[in-house]
Amino acid sequence: MQGVLLALVPIFAWGSIGVVANKFGGDADQQTLGMALGAFVFALIVFLFRMPTLTWQIFLIGFIGGLLWVIGQFGQFNSMKYMGVSVASPLSSGSQLVIGGLLGVFAFHEWTKQIQFILGFIAMAVLVVGFYFSAKRDPENTVVEEGRNYTRGFIALTYSTLGYVSYVILFNNLAVLWFNVHFNTLTIILPMSVGMILGALVMGHFKIKMEKCVYQNMIDGAMFGVGNIFMLMAASAAGNAIAFSFSQLGVIIATIGGILFLGEKKTKKELVYIGIGIVLFVTGAILLAIVKSKG
Repeated sequence: MQGVLLALVPIFAWGSIGVVANKFGGDADQQTLGMALGAFVFALIVFLFRMPTLTWQIFLIGFIGGLLWVIGQFGQFNSMKYMGVSVASPLSSGSQLVIGGLLGVFAFHEWTKQIQFILGFIAMAVLVVGFYFSAKRDPENTVVEEGRNYTRGFIALTYSTLGYVSYVILFNNLAVLWFNVHFNTLTIILPMSVGMILGALVMGHFKIKMEKCVYQNMIDGAMFGVGNIFMLMAASAAGNAIAFSFSQLGVIIATIGGILFLGEKKTKKELVYIGIGIVLFVTGAILLAIVKSKG
């Protein structure tokens, strides 16, 4: 029970990031830099309290992971601008699960049992259908929201997914396979946050306006760090499968938050589509967690 309660924290911490960032405002450059700065401050505090062993190999891997993470987060913030949080969030999370899962299967042979292949591919099919409903629009919706551009949104989601999946594979697979480096979340977050800051500055061509919204978005970085720590604690108390499946439920917070707090307009049909998409997405995520537990 304790593990389940701990796993609730990442749901709200990670699920609220897109809503909070868009409430504070700023462009994707400013939001990403603000989040990176907040993550650095949080990681520095954790480091000073715990003083973990930090080798140059761990620092390098964390630093590169932070650069890759920036590509993912920058793309996600852009996709939210172009498509809305309630549409971009489930598409982003779901695409990471599918692409990451397929790479895990075919590149790193994470599935070895027949039941894993059966449940895994069913889960991915469910996720794909969930994508469709999450992004489905009602042709009768005559409301044109300013700044919406679904083509640009999908482009942003594409490189966002590549960035996120790359950093996860680096941490979960390549660090051990290629470099024989083992670490935990609390050790890697400081070098990762350094890479995040540099990556954010590069993405903004070192011309990011240091306005109020940048400092406000540091709260997102703290939320990201808190989610990481509680995810680690939940995995320790209840296992990776439960921690993993619960973390995916943050998409519900993001989707509902986008509609209720950011004023994203939806018709009754679109609300039904989104509801179906969320149910399918959560079902697919839980199935993938079950697949991981069968390994």
